[in-house]
Amino acid sequence: MQLRLDDEDRQVAFGESLGRALDGHGLLFLEGELGAGKTTLTRGILRAYGHRGVVKSPTYTLVEPYALETVRVNHFDLYRLGDPEELEFIGGRDLLADDALCVIEWPARGEGWLPTPDLTVALSLDGEGRRATLAAGSDHGRAVLERLAADASLSAAERPEAEQPGATGSQGGRLS
Repeated sequence: MQLRLDDEDRQVAFGESLGRALDGHGLLFLEGELGAGKTTLTRGILRAYGHRGVVKSPTYTLVEPYALETVRVNHFDLYRLGDPEELEFIGGRDLLADDALCVIEWPARGEGWLPTPDLTVALSLDGEGRRATLAAGSDHGRAVLERLAADASLSAAERPEAEQPGATGSQGGRLS
């Protein structure tokens, strides 16, 4: 599934839709170069659960936990991770094992240690906006994609490309 996000406001709004679709649990990988908008998307996800404060990338602390009214979200940033085993030392197994939503920026830095994600969102620059490419890695991830495809709050510009009039998805009009 691919979506076009024209500006930061649309990226945050999509994050809110994604947060609702995730239903407060699962493992989400966010991929993309520096400045692609991973933390901006996370801000939107947190807004879906009522967080209105500042969201900073936990680059130096590796993880920022958010205990919100209805859900726990663990926001990881592995950019400065020297070795995936460092995740063991910060209690990564416990943080990933509980019934929280875990959002992980720079998951490639934890390769070999991290489990398979429910959903991966790859963000890339696309002119002044961003392109989000989503791929499911589990049944929960596939359910999230189905909920997003049915989400009426996504604007026409954000709709999955297979849903655009005259567009054919990578599998003959089906979401990919």
